[in-house]
Amino acid sequence: MNPENAETYINHPTWGLLYRICMVDDNQDLFTTLYAQRLFFLVANDIKAIKFQPIGRTEARMLLENRLRTLRRNGQLQEYDQLQSVFQRTFQ
Repeated sequence: MNPENAETYINHPTWGLLYRICMVDDNQDLFTTLYAQRLFFLVANDIKAIKFQPIGRTEARMLLENRLRTLRRNGQLQEYDQLQSVFQRTFQ
């Protein structure tokens, strides 16, 4: 299974259940609050711990746009289409 289209959830100590939007790089993923999708977090998973970095809506949008460009450039069209749908639901 491709990790790009697998649904992933993680529990934030303050904000509750977060939903994974997409991978940002090898050790970071973009997450948002499950219900409102108004708060965004970069989540880094290293050997020691999971680290939550809150980011703004604009930065989250830019990260998602960058991921879309990478998928299109690499010819990963199925993942691109799925992420484009997430982008539209989240930011438009």
